Amino acid sequence: MLPTRRSLLTAFLAIPALPIVSLRQAAAQRRPLPPTPACGNDRDLTLARTAGPFYKPDAPMRHELFADSPDGERITLAGYVLDANCRPLANSLVEIWHADETGAYDTSGFRLRAHQFTDANGRWWFGTIVPARYTGRTRHYHLRVQRRGGGLLTTQLFFPNEPANASDGLYSDALLLDIRNTADGKFGRFDFVV
Repeated sequence: MLPTRRSLLTAFLAIPALPIVSLRQAAAQRRPLPPTPACGNDRDLTLARTAGPFYKPDAPMRHELFADSPDGERITLAGYVLDANCRPLANSLVEIWHADETGAYDTSGFRLRAHQFTDANGRWWFGTIVPARYTGRTRHYHLRVQRRGGGLLTTQLFFPNEPANASDGLYSDALLLDIRNTADGKFGRFDFVV
C-alpha cells in the first residue's frame, strides 16, 4: 500500500534538524536520478534559470495551493534550503508560481502563486498541483529562493522522465525533482543550495 502525501510530509516535518553529515548521506542515498547540486562546494550551488514572463511580485504567504485548481493532480513539494556547507537556512524566502492543469498561468491574480519562509530547520513545502506542459516547455515549476541577507536565486524545477525534457532549452538534470507516487497524488523533493 502506498503512503499518502500527508504521511510523507508529516514524516519530513517530524525529522529534527539533521547534522551536516546526515544531510549529505540522505541526499546521496535518496535518489537514483542524476544528482541535484550537492552542498559542500561553492561551485555546486543550485542552478539559476529565467523567471519567464509570468512572474508577479507580492504573491500571498501560504503553503496550500490545491484550492486554486481543484481539478489538477495533487502534489506536495518539500525540501530544505541549505548553504554551501550543508547547513539548513532558517527564515529563507521560497516563492513558487506555475501553470495550471491546462498549461495556463494566472496573469490577473495569484492563482497557483505563493511564498513562505523556511522553518527553524530550513524546511519548506507547498501543496499544489502538477502543471501541464505547454507549447515549447516541459512540465516545470518556477521558484525564487533567498537566504536571509543573501542573493536571490531564480530557478525552475522539472519532472523526471518527461518526453519534452530533451527539447526544453531550460531543462537540466540538476534541477530534477525526486518524485514519489502516493495513494493520493505525488510527493516531490528538492533541496536548494544557496
